[in-house]
Amino acid sequence: MSASLPNLAINADRLWRDIIETARFGGTPKGGVRRLTLSEEDRQVRDWYRAALEEAGCTVTVDGLGNMFAVRPGRDASKAPLGIGSHLDTQPTGGKFDGVLGALAALEVVRTLNDAGIVTDTPICVCNWTNEEGSRFAPAMLGSGGYAGDMTVEELLARTDAQGVSVGEALDAIGYRGDEPVGAQKLSGFLEVHIEQGPILEAEGKTIGVVEHGQGIIWYEGRIVGFASHAGSTPMRLRKDALAALSEIVLAVEALALELGPNAVGTIGDVVVDTPSRNVIAGDLTFPVEFRTPDADILQKLHQGLMAKVEEIAARRKVEIKLDTIWRKEPTHFAPAMIAAVRGAAEGLGLSHMPVVSGAGHDAFHLATIVPTAMIFVPCKDGVSHNELEDATPSDCAAGANVLLHAVLAVAGTAPAS
Repeated sequence: MSASLPNLAINADRLWRDIIETARFGGTPKGGVRRLTLSEEDRQVRDWYRAALEEAGCTVTVDGLGNMFAVRPGRDASKAPLGIGSHLDTQPTGGKFDGVLGALAALEVVRTLNDAGIVTDTPICVCNWTNEEGSRFAPAMLGSGGYAGDMTVEELLARTDAQGVSVGEALDAIGYRGDEPVGAQKLSGFLEVHIEQGPILEAEGKTIGVVEHGQGIIWYEGRIVGFASHAGSTPMRLRKDALAALSEIVLAVEALALELGPNAVGTIGDVVVDTPSRNVIAGDLTFPVEFRTPDADILQKLHQGLMAKVEEIAARRKVEIKLDTIWRKEPTHFAPAMIAAVRGAAEGLGLSHMPVVSGAGHDAFHLATIVPTAMIFVPCKDGVSHNELEDATPSDCAAGANVLLHAVLAVAGTAPAS
């Protein structure tokens, strides 16, 4: 917390109203949000966000991947701004808080500074990153990844969704392919507020998670080519059953994660059989795989173990298995000075806190490869996220925004408005 401004606090009611207001863009009957990236609903919430930031005195620009940047001037215009923010897109059955809390907390920080007449030494840049979720386009954190140089802009614009629509086409469709070159808006650091998306803070009775590390992630796209044939007349020993082969891969992923745990996880969350039928042996299918762990050595062992197991299954079952690595992000370690700013803000505000490792991926992971970065977590009910039941309390959301505010003041410096 800033020693010179100990009583400064965000407007908790205004933040909560914004959370409820933005939930109507893609709101579902069950109380969740379906706001896929670069959809019409995403356009609507982007337009709302842009208008709110401009009303707060920020200059808004958009880059070639649709990333939004809203700059609030500081005393020293020669300094690159301190970035704050998150994302506005959701999962197909998402909730009201994932991503948007961080985006709205950043907006609320700017409004609070305006209300108090405070000018920071370093400018502030509110960021909305495109396609953080990865539910429509792969990889996840596409916009921040492009900004950080993880992949080329051309590669990312060419990525397609399940209907064959490219990122570039989707940006054009909603009018958010910006003129600013990707990476042109420089940042000196980055801070992001997010719900935990796990049960630890709630279980430990802590209000703030001071995120020190983030898990490494590998995403794969797999395809199995077997042979479709009659389920009644093809003997078991002669089958080339793609789905049976996939079943072994599912169990292999689980076994590897358990063997190399306790901090390793592996998931196959989808499968598409090309021509499914009750009485036809599955011939061809596609599936994704992901591994996550905060340990770089274990991440590599998971990869090597899966590749060896896939080769063995393919040979034994006489099917063709192709497994392509489409994204790999090594474990993230946040900057000590930024972590200290977050911890100091929580302590100064008298909020219970604890160090945590992020199990989910976040835009901050990419930013951490190029600028000093840290994250702030707040609890979510029962640890549920990526679900319409996702929930967080107004007081916890406000606490996270207040920690962000005072961490910003600590990093960016303050000066009375002239």
